[in-house]
Amino acid sequence: MRIVIIGSGVGGVSFAEKYRSLQAEARITLITREDDGYYSRPLLSRGFSTDNIEQSIILKPFDKLRAENIEIISAAEVTGINRADRTVSVSGPDRQHVLPYEKLILAQGSEAFIPPPFRPYSDLFFRLNNLVDLKKLRRFRQGFLDRNRRPAWAIIGGGLIGCEVASDLAVSGDPVTLYHAADRLMERQLVAEDSVTLLDVMQGSGVEVLLNQAVQGFSRQGDKVCVETGVSAAFDAVLVATGFKPRTELAEKAGLETGRGIKVNQRLQTSDDHIHALGDVAELPNGKLYAFILPIRNQALWLAGFLAGQENKDWQPPAFNPKAKVHGFEAAHPYLF
Repeated sequence: MRIVIIGSGVGGVSFAEKYRSLQAEARITLITREDDGYYSRPLLSRGFSTDNIEQSIILKPFDKLRAENIEIISAAEVTGINRADRTVSVSGPDRQHVLPYEKLILAQGSEAFIPPPFRPYSDLFFRLNNLVDLKKLRRFRQGFLDRNRRPAWAIIGGGLIGCEVASDLAVSGDPVTLYHAADRLMERQLVAEDSVTLLDVMQGSGVEVLLNQAVQGFSRQGDKVCVETGVSAAFDAVLVATGFKPRTELAEKAGLETGRGIKVNQRLQTSDDHIHALGDVAELPNGKLYAFILPIRNQALWLAGFLAGQENKDWQPPAFNPKAKVHGFEAAHPYLF
């Protein structure tokens, strides 16, 4: 079997390793934009309180995966899927080529969602979606620390990622203001009682939390960035954390059925029998995207078993209870999903 995987997150790598263990003779190629290795994306939001995060976040260098007889094409971009002849077009730093597949696994995850009104100001704010983003943020912050200063941050978005990053910056000693459009924090993940607890924890750690905020845009004022809400407030840096968007563009160009994500059946199969999707990017028949580590890994292991002929029942989501990585916070009730 010739397997091509797009994406080196937990879904793509877990699938590759499991399928290799089940099918010693299979030819497995994994294509990724990344060049740092296989790393833990959930740890990105702890990237300021962990001094050696650039090293500790790496779960496995790509060379270790290559030693498992998994071909890795890193720092590369898949530019197209040709379903008629079952090939993908790949653009890398030194060459462009076409790879055939018998089964194609789409596991390219998601990107940071930037609200349309913010997009004209994209050069004025940071985002945090991958290790490259984190390294950029840490370099920026280190420039202040080297001058014995602490940068003042504005975080836009009081959902899961926004709260985690605001918490981590605050416990690391930086002044942080958190803007949120809703009347309570993490309203999509927490019951109202837990949102109140979270607010207390965030404020107790030094985060200034501003609820019911309609951020209209951003402006530059000297070396400061201003958040505009009808009044203007200046900060050293702004980070926008307003959700995620599954990477569906390749699938759409290839004519696969998409909605919020790439639509799949209970066997993680897209509208093309030879193409499967898993992880953040896969939209199940119930309309849900299982964008959490435990179900993503579960999907990957199940799909490897299914394609190896060892699973014959439909995939079902496992029981899981995600937790926000906010310093000092524990929810009293199960998270909403």
